[in-house]
Amino acid sequence: MKYIYCLAIIGSVLLPSCNNEPTLQKYFVKNTENKNFIALDVSPSILNIDAAKLSAEQNAALKSFDKMNILAFKLDDKNKAEFELERTKVNKILKDKKYQQLMKFGSGKEGASISFVGSNEHIEEFVLFANKKENGFAVIRILGKNMNPTGIMTMMSVLEKANINLEQLKPLQQLLEK
Repeated sequence: MKYIYCLAIIGSVLLPSCNNEPTLQKYFVKNTENKNFIALDVSPSILNIDAAKLSAEQNAALKSFDKMNILAFKLDDKNKAEFELERTKVNKILKDKKYQQLMKFGSGKEGASISFVGSNEHIEEFVLFANKKENGFAVIRILGKNMNPTGIMTMMSVLEKANINLEQLKPLQQLLEK
């Protein structure tokens, strides 16, 4: 019985400390209600695709995609200091070894990066982080099951056949118009 109590005490001390590191999911949850951010969850239904017109490979790629979370910080004259702070937080999170960078372009002040979580053949999450000093930044999490780089390329061919419902993306329009 003492053994169980000891395990419970050790677990209660050690487990919370393992989970205190920042993650994009926690960052999204924390900032969803922040007035400087625009938060959007996009489902695969936005694509409006007739699955019957897709190849088996395209259907598999589409089925691996669960949803997309978008969090965008809209920069204005009043929140420049917060913009720098929040951009630094996101960069710090993305430097965690959990996020494997695929590609980066531009400079640290302006540009974009694409990272992923998982293994090369079983990707759970793709992350696109883009920032522009005049507009702000956006973090896009593409979540799915067993996604892979080949499937993402196949998904690009699926997007060509999509009749995207732009109404779901309307909140982002104000970020891009500046």
